[in-house]
Amino acid sequence: MTDRVRVALTVNGERVDAEVEPRQNLVDFLREELQLTGSHIGCEHGVCGACTVRVDGTIVRGCLMLAVQCDGDRVETIEGLSDSGDVADLQAAFCERNALQCGFCTPGMLLTAQELLLQSGAAPSREQIREHLSGNYCRCTGYQAIVDAVEAVALARQGQTP
Repeated sequence: MTDRVRVALTVNGERVDAEVEPRQNLVDFLREELQLTGSHIGCEHGVCGACTVRVDGTIVRGCLMLAVQCDGDRVETIEGLSDSGDVADLQAAFCERNALQCGFCTPGMLLTAQELLLQSGAAPSREQIREHLSGNYCRCTGYQAIVDAVEAVALARQGQTP
């Protein structure tokens, strides 16, 4: 039997005190222990981006990070960003442009797109959008609609017409 490790972290603005298995990855902890199922489990190798979350403001792959590594950290999931309204404009643009189909990659895409839009001063080019989203794998859309949606929000946030 493995000894559990005590962790204290903030998830979507709320303090969480828990005991976790030493080798439990972050996405499994979020899904199984906290019932935050917006971050998906895809490849479990950090390649697909389905498990994307934000830890202390940085996008990470939840399948590659252990829950114990987040002790004392601030973790944000798609549920937290959605509830706060931080990605409402991106969500609307994804819907309007049919940038989501099965929805499996959408939470990771939204988190990654939000990161890009927060870090760039000017609206990023379509090439910059594609490059930034390149670590998130989508099997359904062909990416064109996703890039369209992110570009539209980037321009709108700059006060420009898409």
